[in-house]
Amino acid sequence: MGQFLMIIVSAVFINNFVVVQFLGICPFLGVSKDFKSALGMGIAVTFVMTLTCLITYPIYTYILTPLGLQFMEIIVFIFIIASIVQMIEMTLKKFSPTLYNAMGIYLPLITTNCAVLGAAELVIDEKQMISLLGITSMNMGYAVLYGLFAGVGFTLAIVLMSGLREKIARSEVPKRLKGFPIAMITACFIAMAFYVFTLI
Repeated sequence: MGQFLMIIVSAVFINNFVVVQFLGICPFLGVSKDFKSALGMGIAVTFVMTLTCLITYPIYTYILTPLGLQFMEIIVFIFIIASIVQMIEMTLKKFSPTLYNAMGIYLPLITTNCAVLGAAELVIDEKQMISLLGITSMNMGYAVLYGLFAGVGFTLAIVLMSGLREKIARSEVPKRLKGFPIAMITACFIAMAFYVFTLI
């Protein structure tokens, strides 16, 4: 139970992909202008990240490693991520056009989201995961759990950012800070807030 809790806290707060590891910054800054877009992107990324870890971990562990093809991991992982995103897009378009119209714009962006690739790369690095999470050994269950909560951490960060940006949009901001500068300042404050968890 303690190891599960450590994985959850680490993925969401301590090693948050966006504000601690600085992966997935493009959608974090680009899609966080309003709450609905940010939430849609966060849910889509969480789903894709979880599926990616579920598929890439066994492929790397049981196929690429025994065959000595570890050097192919990035190409294989990108192909898997793109395939998952494409399948989700086709499924939503066929069975839930309403949800597809709401999220369809954000789904193709996930393919290029480096946070998803970062999660897939991190869970196959057993030594780093053991030292990072304080677990005894890495397995597929931990990989999927980490992928799920890394996505939750991404969602939390982007939703927080969208809430702050909506509040700032209704406030008086000096002319020189409007737009991108104030967004960067806001992101810095969120990063500092999350950094406190790394000190625990």
